[in-house]
Amino acid sequence: MITMKDIIRDGHPTLRKVAEDVKMPPSKEDQEILKSLHEYILNSQDPEIANKYGLRPGIGLAAPQINVSKKMIAVHVIDEKEQLHSYMLFNPRIVSHSVEKAYLSSGEGCLSVDEVIPGYVHRYARITVKANDIDGKEIKIRLKGLPAIAFQHEIDHLHGKMFYDYIDEKNPFTPMDQAIAIDR
Repeated sequence: MITMKDIIRDGHPTLRKVAEDVKMPPSKEDQEILKSLHEYILNSQDPEIANKYGLRPGIGLAAPQINVSKKMIAVHVIDEKEQLHSYMLFNPRIVSHSVEKAYLSSGEGCLSVDEVIPGYVHRYARITVKANDIDGKEIKIRLKGLPAIAFQHEIDHLHGKMFYDYIDEKNPFTPMDQAIAIDR
């Protein structure tokens, strides 16, 4: 079971590296790592388990955050229509996106960043992702709103980018023209 001790913190060199592709079909070891990422997210959203093990709640986790520089992410989030988006993915990549931008009105956070970094992170409002599922089968997912933002945040981890890289230092709370504010 992954705990907060397993999650590396901002400043660790792995967080700034481009992760390696996972060879398909995935090895048992890679499947176990991916399952453990998903398990952390599920456990972190359960108040009883989170409290017992001191887990910070999250909606996504990428392998580089546990010092495994491979392209794998887990996301477990509910959208504005109460639809669950729960995925364990190898080699996710954004294949298309909207021109329109969106941002979380409360700002973004990260399990690898202990302090609050205020400001808006502008991302694509809608994205299409291609990836391999836990068994290695290629899938295509269309996302918007909070799930789209969560996916972009986790995919950024696979490319050595952090959410605060996108915050305008001079005007952190200035929304882009026509950008959609998403409340969490």
